[in-house]
Amino acid sequence: MSISSAQTALPDAEASDPQKLGWMQGFPPAPDKIIKFANGSNYQFPRMRWSFSHGRELGPTSNVWHGAGPVSVLPLVSRERELDAIQFQDEKGFSVSWSYMLAHTYTDSVLVLHKGKIVYERYLGISRAYLPHIAMSVTKSFVGTMAAALAAEGKLDPNAPVTQYIPELKETAYGDATVRQVMDMTIGVQYSENYADPKAEVWDYARAGGLLPTAATYDGPKTFYDFLAKLKKEGKHDEAFAYKTVNAEVLAWIVKRATGQNLSDLLSERIWQKLGPENDAYFAVDGVGTEQGGGGLNLTLRDMARFGEMMRLNGKFNGQQIIPAAAVEDIRKGGDPAKFAKAGYATLPGYSYRNMWWVGHNSHQTFEARGIHGQRIYIDPVAEMVIVKFSSHPTAANGATDPVTYRAFQALANHLMK
Repeated sequence: MSISSAQTALPDAEASDPQKLGWMQGFPPAPDKIIKFANGSNYQFPRMRWSFSHGRELGPTSNVWHGAGPVSVLPLVSRERELDAIQFQDEKGFSVSWSYMLAHTYTDSVLVLHKGKIVYERYLGISRAYLPHIAMSVTKSFVGTMAAALAAEGKLDPNAPVTQYIPELKETAYGDATVRQVMDMTIGVQYSENYADPKAEVWDYARAGGLLPTAATYDGPKTFYDFLAKLKKEGKHDEAFAYKTVNAEVLAWIVKRATGQNLSDLLSERIWQKLGPENDAYFAVDGVGTEQGGGGLNLTLRDMARFGEMMRLNGKFNGQQIIPAAAVEDIRKGGDPAKFAKAGYATLPGYSYRNMWWVGHNSHQTFEARGIHGQRIYIDPVAEMVIVKFSSHPTAANGATDPVTYRAFQALANHLMK
């Protein structure tokens, strides 16, 4: 589905504002305004524009403690009016503005850092600065960063077989794979990530992890571990990039085995507390408390900006080297663009994938974390700019919004560099 067809058939950003629609308002809410996990309404548009910021009210979670230290300062130099008016050409050649992009991509909140200072911050609809939002697959980049850091410290061997850490996967698609192949998603595994296909395995994965309701007669896997143990090989490893969330879940499992810690505690101790964040983060978990490493992280916008700024500064932030500079260097160098090209991402020409990050290989040396429905950490080292964005676009795949989003980001970078 294209962005134009999606927005023709569905209410636009203003009309689908959860505040205006009255979702979950009142004590109790009106029956037709209630959103529930049990009936799947939490993942139906436009109701998901409320649920993306209210995950803890809908399902079990695991906390990522922000620590007892002081909050790190993000200086504010607001340039909102100036930046709202920035003009650029969209993919059809029409002149549009930055504020147009926000509405067109169903933005919930967005923040721009330039040289470490907040130059733009906007919360729309029900979004609030203190309210965590689901990061979707931006989560993968957090897991990949922790894995890259462990590798740089010699605590994780990317060249080791997966079975060195997870012998339970010996008879699966990962039985003859290496950790590096998992980190860069060059795994041959029978699994479809096509959100437009109701029969794709991504929905089986979601049911196994308790992310979707199941019928009383459901007899499939009931945990992430059970689901991963059933995956079969398809094709060969290390021939092509293939974006599949199960690889992130396997990497999360490897990281936990290498450290003896769950993701929540590991992220809190290794990164979160050191950033000086304002709030706790949290993960969605399955029926046995296993964090969803492929897309379950929820966090606030400013705290995600702190993480992005740390990555821009090669792992250093809040007066300390939080992750090894070598780990960020390994991410920024990227993977093999030729392997990436085989995946056919028309909106990402010249890109590659490394350690669960998307690497642009362009003149601005951009690299980013991406999540379905429009979640983004976009880092432009040349422009000294970090953009973090939460959205609730009706179409899951980001190919629907990439054309206008990237043009807006580039226009903003050019403006800030003047």
